[in-house]
Amino acid sequence: MADWLLLRLPRGPEQGATWLIVDARGAPTGPPQGGPLALAAARAAGRRVAVLVPGTDVLLAEPDVPVKAGAKLPQLVPYALEEQLADDIDDLHFAIGKRTGDSHRVPVAVVTRALLDEWLATLRGAGLEPEALYADSELLPQNPGQAVALLEEDVVFVRAPGGTPVTLPADALGEALEIAKSGADSTATGARGLILYTGAAEWQRHAPQVEAARPQFDGIKVQLLTGGPLALFAQQLPGGSAINLLQGTYTPTAARAVGFRAWRVAAMLLAGLIGLHIVGKAAEWQVLKKREHQVDATIRDTYRSAMGTEPPGTAEARHHMEARLLAAQRAGGGLLPALQAFVQARDAAPGASMQALNFHGGSLEMKLSAPDASSLDHLSQALRGGGWQADLIGGSNVPQGYEGRIQLRATGM
Repeated sequence: MADWLLLRLPRGPEQGATWLIVDARGAPTGPPQGGPLALAAARAAGRRVAVLVPGTDVLLAEPDVPVKAGAKLPQLVPYALEEQLADDIDDLHFAIGKRTGDSHRVPVAVVTRALLDEWLATLRGAGLEPEALYADSELLPQNPGQAVALLEEDVVFVRAPGGTPVTLPADALGEALEIAKSGADSTATGARGLILYTGAAEWQRHAPQVEAARPQFDGIKVQLLTGGPLALFAQQLPGGSAINLLQGTYTPTAARAVGFRAWRVAAMLLAGLIGLHIVGKAAEWQVLKKREHQVDATIRDTYRSAMGTEPPGTAEARHHMEARLLAAQRAGGGLLPALQAFVQARDAAPGASMQALNFHGGSLEMKLSAPDASSLDHLSQALRGGGWQADLIGGSNVPQGYEGRIQLRATGM
């Protein structure tokens, strides 16, 4: 992971910017530096840039928003905070942090668009393109069992256990200590400890007031910051819990490019999948087309064999053969109807049995054996009674009885 250039913008025009180079773990790799932004820009090459803006200009809040808000969360947050805001919500930028578990409360940072645009213009004018923009108060350390405060020049930051940082003027140190005390009272352990980070000059000026409040806490631990608070803030960078103001339309171009590249890969994979699908369908179509030609050839061959002529076309050949078959069925019924008629008429000639048969041209010729010639005559009469044309075309006496031939065809053939 690349190192960070942690840059802090001044709270007033009379102050200069300060910056610190830290590694991916948030540990400083050199002393803090200060001066014009152009000097900081020279240190940004090959490093990720995080910028701290004055917490006095950023409102930190945790509005109550339903967990199921989903994609509508950015639209709901401004209205959930509307009563706390003096400016028109259209003039404000709302950055949303990570919700804790299934909590209904959502961390939000609010800043005027005009001020955010001014910060970014100043940074870009110096050749700096930040990856993240945080309120400096957001990087105040969190402690689950103790309140944490930072006393710096004319401001004091205070964070109660599990609470949102609050920025107050240094003259309001008493109110800040009350916030720390009330927040510590509400902890699960009941501890009322306070960790106070401060510079030497600030401690000398405010020590009596802090010492006077010591009996209200189980303990106050004072840590002097000899090089300023940047190293303290840098420790919070790896955690990523602070709210990055660069969201929505302010998302860095590089992040958008990464997102576009990710979508481009997905789009390429989708295009490849569609291409494979089209190629597969084209191959399947070619196979089906080949099989269709084979079926057409088979139909033509069958038509020639059955009809004795060339088919007029595949579709016409099928229609012609169906029409010829239907005509044959209507004209003579075919072999099966003739055999069915014989079975039904055989009761008229007990003992008669079929020895052989020959079906041709719609006519069924049967060789029959019977006890005598009259039996075959009765059989032919029964067939004629059933609507068939039946003719006894020959016969002779044999040792077992009588053998004869009957020609059977449908009436009208």
